[in-house]
Amino acid sequence: MEFKKVWGTLPVKLRKTVVLVIGSTLIVFGAVLIVLPGPFTMPFIILGLVILSLEFVWAESLLIKVRHHARKAVPRKLRKKQ
Repeated sequence: MEFKKVWGTLPVKLRKTVVLVIGSTLIVFGAVLIVLPGPFTMPFIILGLVILSLEFVWAESLLIKVRHHARKAVPRKLRKKQ
């Protein structure tokens, strides 16, 4: 819980800058993994949105939309019913 105390004492501009850099880096890294061969693309993008939503309202609303669409994208059964 000490982290929350220290985080709360930082100036708002500094907090937003730190969150913006870390969240954006994760989103860009996830986007690069879409092009390059490699697993775990979406977790980086979602984690970046989660971090950005700590300080930015627009990121929180985008995260809500992503969660809503992710629920609709449940993988269908790979085999046909017999």
